[in-house]
Amino acid sequence: MARSILFFLCLSAGILSCSNSNDNEDLTNTVNKNGSVESSILVSPLDSTRNILTTTHKVWVKDTVYKMIEYRDTVPALGTELTTAENRDGDTKTVAVKKEYEIFITVK
Repeated sequence: MARSILFFLCLSAGILSCSNSNDNEDLTNTVNKNGSVESSILVSPLDSTRNILTTTHKVWVKDTVYKMIEYRDTVPALGTELTTAENRDGDTKTVAVKKEYEIFITVK
């Protein structure tokens, strides 16, 4: 009897500790300006075949931007793809839209 109660308590604790939430405690809406590096990435069109990739880093020290570092590079445009669009009236139409880059950041 005691084993089954212990098993049930352990199982309950395990289930309660699991969460399907995508909450990430590392996400923030503000930048610690006392000592941090703030990075931004922007992909903007240059012409029909090329985009400009701009990466900017702000180095914050004691509530002041100590240094701003910016890199620019030209990357190929991804072309267009067909997709279905819907207007306010609910009418649908197949349209060509520009493909956009997905941005993935790895921080170590």
